[in-house]
Amino acid sequence: MNGKGIGSTGGFLVIKIASFIIIAAGMMYAKSIITPFLLAVFISIVCAQPISWLEKKRLPGWLAIVIVLLALMSLFSGFAFLIGGAVSSFSLNVAKYETTLTAISNSYIRFLNEKGVNIPVDQSISLVQPAKILEFTASALNGVLSMMGNTFLIFLIVLFILLESASFSDKAKMMLRGSDQSISYFSIILKNIRHYLAIKTLVCLLTGISIYLALKIIGVDYPLLWALIAALMNYIPNIGSIIAAVPAVLFALVQFGIGGALWTLGSFLLVNNVLGNFFEPRIMGRGLGLSTLVVFLSLLFWGLILGTAGMFLSVPLTMTIKIILEQNEKTRWVATLLGTPAEAKIQLQHLEQVTKKDHNKVV
Repeated sequence: MNGKGIGSTGGFLVIKIASFIIIAAGMMYAKSIITPFLLAVFISIVCAQPISWLEKKRLPGWLAIVIVLLALMSLFSGFAFLIGGAVSSFSLNVAKYETTLTAISNSYIRFLNEKGVNIPVDQSISLVQPAKILEFTASALNGVLSMMGNTFLIFLIVLFILLESASFSDKAKMMLRGSDQSISYFSIILKNIRHYLAIKTLVCLLTGISIYLALKIIGVDYPLLWALIAALMNYIPNIGSIIAAVPAVLFALVQFGIGGALWTLGSFLLVNNVLGNFFEPRIMGRGLGLSTLVVFLSLLFWGLILGTAGMFLSVPLTMTIKIILEQNEKTRWVATLLGTPAEAKIQLQHLEQVTKKDHNKVV
């Protein structure tokens, strides 16, 4: 009996792992469809709050949706226009920075040769190609802009979701046989995602403004471009701010040398530390409910599955999964693994108290 039980448990675990792999592979294959839908869902969650506010001001629901969507489309269009203009200007002026970058790379190669690392001059030319190095930033930005390629489709999905949002609660109750308690965690999911995205957007906006002012004072060219990159990349947890700092620091190195690069690096470190380590945790409240390791692993996982958009949505997606897992006794242990050490400690203390009470009753 025990052998059969162990065997069945192991077989069930294998089936679960296989199912997970099949689902992940299917999502990777269909990411061109899934990604716009997920982006639309999270945009709809953010839009629901201002629409509700406008409806409380006695505006018709359809008019509130139109106003919010027009404002959102204007915001996206302005953002795309700013990035597109900055990228075009940057690409046109790449050549004038080649001489400086070549001089820096040659001086570095001479330094290595003096230290005993022999690099022939003819090979150094092929190793360092200034045009390609500088154009890498522009191509990376074009990759970010490509996420907006399905803008019309995304806004169309957002429109239909918002129009149908009023009936979602009734449909969910019907599916779950009218149990309000069974669907209560849907409101928790919406509240947490809305809270996270609102706070993160505010922090990203403050990051962009601060970086722009700092680079303007230093005198780095294209401060608006680097500020937009910093604001956008701040949505990506852990490594987003590092990715944003690299091109700006390298460009400052080309323009001003070591001194300018150090000032630029210091500005990024100061802004990200103040906003990321002091300001954001204070206004975020109880936090994400996810451990730091899980946030980083979710970044890698969703980035692999859905690409760049998955990296931006990694935290909201993982938070949603964690809340859903918490609702079932059989999967609550997985939610505990995804949670913070503080949450695990609280749950352990609660379990010990319940065990102690049960023991006292028996005695």
